[in-house]
Amino acid sequence: MPDDNNKHLAKYRIEQARSCLDAAEILLNAEDYRGALNRSYYCIFNAMRAVLAIDGVDAKKHTGVISFFRQRYIKSNIFSVGFSDIINGLFMARNNSDYEDFFIVLKDDVTLQINNAKEFLAVIKTYLEPLLS
Repeated sequence: MPDDNNKHLAKYRIEQARSCLDAAEILLNAEDYRGALNRSYYCIFNAMRAVLAIDGVDAKKHTGVISFFRQRYIKSNIFSVGFSDIINGLFMARNNSDYEDFFIVLKDDVTLQINNAKEFLAVIKTYLEPLLS
């Protein structure tokens, strides 16, 4: 059973994930597709870190968080292997959008990624609910 500090940290990170998802939807409606893509990625990133907080695990780099999450939760079949595709897709799209000068972000692509982030967050929240009560 996780200690109280880990529970509080996980709850905080889930709130951050929800906030990022809300921001992604606002940015999508404002036609800021790069911003919406960025916030979608941070939704799942914070959701992964919320789950890892339960185990008292974190990493300094995004790739470390992703690696820990995949190893502990996807390879052990706690979460669907499809989550790995969602993580990879958003990680690559966010990196391209943030760091490639002429990368074009399309509304349909962002809408798909926001929907992926919603699904990801919903499953993570369901998983964490009994652990955080």
